[in-house]
Amino acid sequence: METPVYKFEPEDYDDVYEPAEDTFLLLDALEDEQEAIKNRKPLLCVEIGPGSGVVISAIGKCFPAGQTHCMAFDINPAACRMTHRTSQLNRVSVDAVNMDLLGGLQSHAVDLLVFNPPYVPTQPSDDGSLEEHADEFRSAGGRALIHSWAGGTDGRAVTDRMLSDLERVLSPAGVLYLLLLKENNPDEVLENVRRSGFLGQIIKERRIRGEHLFVLRIERKRSEGNVPS
Repeated sequence: METPVYKFEPEDYDDVYEPAEDTFLLLDALEDEQEAIKNRKPLLCVEIGPGSGVVISAIGKCFPAGQTHCMAFDINPAACRMTHRTSQLNRVSVDAVNMDLLGGLQSHAVDLLVFNPPYVPTQPSDDGSLEEHADEFRSAGGRALIHSWAGGTDGRAVTDRMLSDLERVLSPAGVLYLLLLKENNPDEVLENVRRSGFLGQIIKERRIRGEHLFVLRIERKRSEGNVPS
């Protein structure tokens, strides 16, 4: 999977999460899964929290024009603008939408879902939350970059919100690729999704600069109607 080109202007570093080791681990995992993803023939590919837009642009480059529709949802408007810029630099079509998680999607619409969430365990702020909030991005002029990495007490505040909506949004043959930190307790996440009727496993992991990162693949249990050919 070819790594897309991207361009940060000096002012972008205050507003948008720059691609880092976690980004490239997720790209490596998707490259390993590339043929399996293509075999699923996804019609709608969605990335939550695209930041720079590198991951969703890489996905878009895997498919011929018009074969799949790529979308990116980010509560940070600066990230949406950056994602649009990156997709243009790489000549792929990505719709970047300023939206919180998956609430605006129709049921069972997403064939491929990708999420590198805010995963760093952090103490709650005075208002009791360190999740992303649209009002904070707007009032700070976009300079609320803490919300791209701060994940609440166990680092899973945003992740658990997304997973609670997975049954609704994932298509019958849909699959989620999720990046987590060791402190997020990936095994517990897998146990929770299995109890909800999904299959899940760790497909890649990497230790980098004091962090132990994992990529999980989560999908619906297979039946004759949703096994990729």
